[in-house]
Amino acid sequence: MESNEYGLNDIVEMKKPHPCVNKSKVFQIIRLGADIKIKCLGCGNIIMLPRNDFNKKVKKLIKE
Repeated sequence: MESNEYGLNDIVEMKKPHPCVNKSKVFQIIRLGADIKIKCLGCGNIIMLPRNDFNKKVKKLIKE
């Protein structure tokens, strides 16, 4: 994704699915900073990633 402008509660699609039962690629951003915390919309698990890793793994912004 070219743009690095994400907001709180934005919905993003990741390149790889979350290894949960639902195999969801859709996540909601719940914390911004040096680390970004995202919530899987399939199972509800929360993952914290460094911003650089998040920028590499995100595919597109679905909803602002």
